[in-house]
Amino acid sequence: MRLLLAPFAALALTGCISLGGAEPPPTLLTLTADAAAPAGSGASGTGKDALTVVEPDAPASIAVTRVPVQVDDANVAYLQDAMWVEKPARLFRRLLSETIAAKTGRIVIDGLDPTIKTDQRLRGRILDFGYDARSASVVVRFEAIRDDAGGLVATRRFESVIPGIAAEPAPVGEALNRAANDVAGQVADWMGE
Repeated sequence: MRLLLAPFAALALTGCISLGGAEPPPTLLTLTADAAAPAGSGASGTGKDALTVVEPDAPASIAVTRVPVQVDDANVAYLQDAMWVEKPARLFRRLLSETIAAKTGRIVIDGLDPTIKTDQRLRGRILDFGYDARSASVVVRFEAIRDDAGGLVATRRFESVIPGIAAEPAPVGEALNRAANDVAGQVADWMGE
């Protein structure tokens, strides 16, 4: 009986394993903070002093692990063989948190934590986070919104454009990291005002 069931079990198992399909890219892209707090550093205070950084909203073309390429005003494609380790909005939230903490010395809570109440919050929308084929540029645009417990709301748009980038995964990934760090630095300066 076992000998008769073995081929059927092997056949059923092949449905769970994908042997075909697209090969994964040789490397995955990520964001690394230029301004990072050194090991052993820390901060303490109250929720009044702390800032929560919320994951930004992003359009569907960016809310994926692929790198969008703006072909023209009405068409978007994706850069071949370029993929993020996770969605760019999450990577950018962590980059913002790290940069703001390092540059301002503030207590920064990365993401919503219902157990920690902060008086200030930073959120926003990623407007662009990819490659523009028309200008051979990497573009990062972020519309930030900060609010506090007193009801004060402020917005500001930040941008970094790095021209002259070849449409290949390595140079685009490196340029996106630089542009994202530039925008995060601008946001940190704004939060310190």
